[in-house]
Order: sequence, then C-alpha cells, then structure tokens
Amino acid sequence: MTKTTAPAYAAWQDPEERERILMEQLPQVRYIARRIHERLPRHVALEDLVHAGVLGLIDALHKYDGAKHVQFGCYAKFRIRGAILDSLRELDWSPRDLRRKARRLQEAHSSLSGVLGRSPTEPELAAELGMDLHNFQALLTDLDGLEIGSLRVTSPRDGKEEDLCEYLPNAPEETPFFQCLRSEMKQLLARVIAELPEKERQVLALYHFEELTMKEVGAVMGIGESRVSQIHSIAVVRLRARLEELMGFGSRAAAAAGAL
Repeated sequence: MTKTTAPAYAAWQDPEERERILMEQLPQVRYIARRIHERLPRHVALEDLVHAGVLGLIDALHKYDGAKHVQFGCYAKFRIRGAILDSLRELDWSPRDLRRKARRLQEAHSSLSGVLGRSPTEPELAAELGMDLHNFQALLTDLDGLEIGSLRVTSPRDGKEEDLCEYLPNAPEETPFFQCLRSEMKQLLARVIAELPEKERQVLALYHFEELTMKEVGAVMGIGESRVSQIHSIAVVRLRARLEELMGFGSRAAAAAGAL
C-alpha cells in the first residue's frame, strides 16, 4: 500500500485557501525578485523575474509536504529563488566576454594566492590583470551579476558544479544524508568566511544572512551601492577559490588514504 502524507495546508482541497496562500506569499516573490534584479543589467526586466518567481511559488504549493517539518514560507522561498535563477540561466543573459573575464580573474586570484601565500588585495589583482584599480573595480561591478545568488564550486567528487547556497539554513531537503552533507559544507563555509577581510564578511552577512538589498547594505556600512557590489564580487571570488582549494585537498587526501 502506498504511503500518503496529509498536507499541512487545506489548499490541496480548497481553491479559496490556495488563492489566499498564494496572495500571502506574493510580497516575498517581489522581494526576492528585486534583490536579484538589483545585480543584473538593466535590460533584464524585473517583471520577468517576478513571473518566474510566481511559477516557483505555485510549484512550491503543489509540492509542499508538511510532514517534513519545514515551514511553508521557508520552502516557498527556496523554490521561488530557484525558479528565478533557472529562468536567468535559460536566458543566458551574460555576454561571453564577461564570462571570459571572470575566468581570468579566478585564475589570477588562484595564481597570486599560491605565490603570496595569502589572498591577494584588489590592487595586486588589478596589477596581475594589467589594469588600474579604477577599471578593476568597474570590472568587479560588472561581474557581480554573474555570481547572482549563488556560490558555485566544482565538486572534486564528480566534476559537477554545486550551488553552496543549498547548504545555507532553511534549505528544504531534510534527509539524514543531506543534513550531514549540509553540516560539513556549513563548517567549510564558516571557516572560509572567517578568513575574509572584515568588510567582505560584513557585506556577505548583511546581504545573504540579514537579506538586505545592496542599497540597504551600503547605508549600514556608509558606502555607495556600487562599492557594495564590488566588495561582494571579490568576496565571492575569494570564497570560490578557497572552497575549491579545500574541497580539492579533501578529495586528494581521501584518495591518498584509500591507497594506503
């Protein structure tokens, strides 16, 4: 006999209650869409993101399982954000030249880190790329949208990319395996974030954990919105480089242990 789970919301049976829940969550859709949109080029329409987010909300309402003891608002938030990011990936809005520059920056950071034995400063990275500081920081502003909403690293296990935002609090998966994996990734994230310069840690905390907009983060820190975007961009570059280094080291260590 197939096991069924009683839904926590009457929306499955009651169209009026379903509509009420959807309307209740619409402000969250617009808020998430605005936070993502503020880091995108202006030709990307906000309403397109809102539309994708609404589809994610409807999908969440269909798939929500109250038996997993996750609040619907948290589950819906995850689905809304995922639907918006999926729509952006399908659009492929970022120019190839910008992605190429992002790869060059990543390579420059990894190379300088190896030589210096520490994370390079912005002036050092600018010099490595043959740019003055002003143009380098303008590049950081342009690149920030490429990292929209995610911290993607290449997994040493299978070579596929993983979005580390899935390991932040309130992700909807609650299986024992995922909880264990999430615990390990959260420890790695905490370790790497602790290594960042203070301003970069503060930007990440305010933007990702306090969920302020870039403008609000700037107001708290007393700096301009564009500078917040630049700091966020370089922080993500550092995080990705360090996480890939640590994950790669762990993979090599495990392989070495298995050969003993």
